[in-house]
Amino acid sequence: MRSSRPVSPRASRAWRSRLGTVTPYALLAPGILWLLIFYVVPVAQMFIFSISTGSLETGFQITYSLDAYTEGLSRYGEQFGNSLVYGGTATILTLLIGFPVAYTIAFRGGRYKNLLLFLVIAPFFTSFLIRTISWKILLGDEGPLLGPLKHVLGILPGDASLVSTPYAVIAGLTYNFLPFMILPLYVALEKIDIRLIEAASDLYASRWEAFRRITFPLALPGVFAGTLLTFIPAMGDFVNAQLLGSPQTSMIGNVIQNRFLIQNDYPTAAALSFVLMAGILVAVLAYARVLGSEQLTG
Repeated sequence: MRSSRPVSPRASRAWRSRLGTVTPYALLAPGILWLLIFYVVPVAQMFIFSISTGSLETGFQITYSLDAYTEGLSRYGEQFGNSLVYGGTATILTLLIGFPVAYTIAFRGGRYKNLLLFLVIAPFFTSFLIRTISWKILLGDEGPLLGPLKHVLGILPGDASLVSTPYAVIAGLTYNFLPFMILPLYVALEKIDIRLIEAASDLYASRWEAFRRITFPLALPGVFAGTLLTFIPAMGDFVNAQLLGSPQTSMIGNVIQNRFLIQNDYPTAAALSFVLMAGILVAVLAYARVLGSEQLTG
């Protein structure tokens, strides 16, 4: 029998080095493949539609025309403005509501942390559509909110209404995307060493000073992640505006949905989608630069 030669230490180190170089790429491959198939390819196809002309019946031909972009920007400026105002307002409200909730769970939750976190994500066990319709019932003219204020307390006039107003749309956006704000905030606050806050108190800092100088700066990574996770989907949402709003409160997502699925105007819908993505990307980059994302994620 021929005995196998022992592997030299140098060859073993070289093999482990090559394996260590290949392993990260092998682990990334499924995710990259997923993004290529379900994101890059659809985005490329959408861009082709945006510079094409034609119809669904006759087919679309690439003409490199920018008419879809000029038409979308000239006709739907109001809807872009509504999306920016409603999405931005909902993001601010989720931050104002979510920060105290996340702070309470992180520092005062104790043994009930898991239960409180479950209550935060419990709405996700219900369909997004059903949750929005529930808000339509809640904010209805004779619903549990306005009904008593009209007929029992007499605070509001009989024709007072919330549905089909910007307030209802913003309320729906705030409710539906609130967990996306609370969870990143909780993760950031949970990592804060409580001894830092105790040290601030030992140095005669008030609770507000300790919060302003210690807690909030250390929670900025959660604020950054939460605002992005809330603002980006809120800008493109169309369900809340369709069910809780009116034609006057429609967002750009409603226009894109209508152009794609009802009018079959793929070039204009694709162009509006690209304009929306570009606007969000610019806003996110500016926000990251102002907040200092490199320091937050470093």
